[in-house]
Amino acid sequence: MRLNTLKPAVGARKDRVRVGRGIGSGLGKTAGRGHKGQFARSGKGKVKPGFEGGQMPLQRRLPKVGFRSKTKHDVCEVLLYRLEALDITVIDFATLKAAGLIDNRAESAKIVKKGEITRALTVSGVAITAGAKAAIIAAGGSVE
Repeated sequence: MRLNTLKPAVGARKDRVRVGRGIGSGLGKTAGRGHKGQFARSGKGKVKPGFEGGQMPLQRRLPKVGFRSKTKHDVCEVLLYRLEALDITVIDFATLKAAGLIDNRAESAKIVKKGEITRALTVSGVAITAGAKAAIIAAGGSVE
């Protein structure tokens, strides 16, 4: 075997199809594109994804799904264990906002029981869950 005698196996390489080269080739005249229409033209008949030939496309026929609340940021939750880190004993909406525990867009806040609290706090003007209220009272605090 020599490098100058190497050849691919028989049938491994096909001849390229030469379209538009006469009736005898089987792909003469229209070159396998059919007669007229979008895909008979040059440019391969490109259309944008989802285009259905002018018919209302599927993504516009289907209804919109989901819901985005316009009041999502109105009420902020404050976790009970985060109040433990504050040096303040009287908790209200203004002090929570000043401490950065709630969003600036919030219109009200609610204290939720997560974690424990060991010191007495006085909570006023803020919504509070039953579990959080019980934990604050058990720690010697009060809820107004």
